[in-house]
Amino acid sequence: MKIYEELQRRGLIAQVTDEAEIRELINNGGARFYIGFDPTADSLHAGHFMTLVLMKRLQLAGNKPIVVLGGGTGLVGDPSGRTDMRAMLTEEQIAHNCARFKEQIGRFIEFGEDKAICVNNADWLKGLKYVELLRDVGACFSVNKMLTAECYKQRMEKGLTFLEFNYMIMQSYDFYYLHEHYGCNMEFGGDDQWSNMLAGTELIRKKTGKDAFALTIPLLTNSEGKKMGKSVNGALWLDKEKTSPYEFFQYWRNVNDADVDKCLKMITFLPIEEIEEMAKWPGERINEKKEILAFEITKSVHGEEEAKKALEAARALFSGEGDDANMPTTEIELENDIGLLDLLVLTKLATSKGEARRLIDQGGISLNGNRVSDVNLRITKADLAEPIKIKKGKKAFHKVVLK
Repeated sequence: MKIYEELQRRGLIAQVTDEAEIRELINNGGARFYIGFDPTADSLHAGHFMTLVLMKRLQLAGNKPIVVLGGGTGLVGDPSGRTDMRAMLTEEQIAHNCARFKEQIGRFIEFGEDKAICVNNADWLKGLKYVELLRDVGACFSVNKMLTAECYKQRMEKGLTFLEFNYMIMQSYDFYYLHEHYGCNMEFGGDDQWSNMLAGTELIRKKTGKDAFALTIPLLTNSEGKKMGKSVNGALWLDKEKTSPYEFFQYWRNVNDADVDKCLKMITFLPIEEIEEMAKWPGERINEKKEILAFEITKSVHGEEEAKKALEAARALFSGEGDDANMPTTEIELENDIGLLDLLVLTKLATSKGEARRLIDQGGISLNGNRVSDVNLRITKADLAEPIKIKKGKKAFHKVVLK
């Protein structure tokens, strides 16, 4: 089975500009493709993960990835999928985030001679002259057509700034620049980027008379149509300092039953035949499948050793097996005592004291197996002579120890 057919079988192809040409290119290792990453934070998150998996699959099949860090486009902000304007970052923040992205992407993609390359679009976008850009590139775009793009529709109600309106032109120029300087013939991205990607292929055709291609992958959504990758603490980060390997593992271990087979196909490297065989397993084996899913994804992001630790910690908590040494842990210094509300916020089991109070009132907090009802409870230094295990709801566990 060739790579294009495997991507189809895994449900990883949403829209294509020319299926026959794209199939021929990537099946024969002829794609010099790019994917862009705007550095809106100092870590990639789960929403980027499927894109990284796609890049790796294509590289393993002989195609050449170009990673584009959005040092230039990040100064503008992509309006796609947004109902409000993105927060403006400083150039220093963007440069820092680009460096972090490159390091993380390097865990998935092999950079080097005749392999993948990494470029920053600030290198060409920031040097553009406004009037020259208007004459050279602006004349290739129809405002009427741009306003019909899905990426702008959601912003029209609250007001689309001229800054954001230029994003499509900048992304299209990226594709044109990469085509001319790096031989890039294809762009890949999430399905929400379709309008921007089409604009890039049209700009290349108008400027060079040559064809370039675009392929989108579906957004990773659950059975209810909502984007996956959001935890109780916000985004599910690929940086283990922001989302621990255990928390990362637990997110995938607890996905809805209806989403397990899809996630196995889309974001693990298990053979598709093995996954399709697992889909036939009886319902009572669903937790086994969830463990496999969580282990495989955590292994891809954090390595096999961290994945094994997370698996052991999960088994220790939920089935009485394994070692709880890998449970998420907070070390605290304590003179006398600390209020439980403050402790829940400190351990990030609650985002505020108000949320912590509601959790206790609703019977959602236990200490060492005993449900807590007193919102004014204080934990003393003597109480912490032995580690305290806090349980929130049915699935969140945390250990507190003295420094």
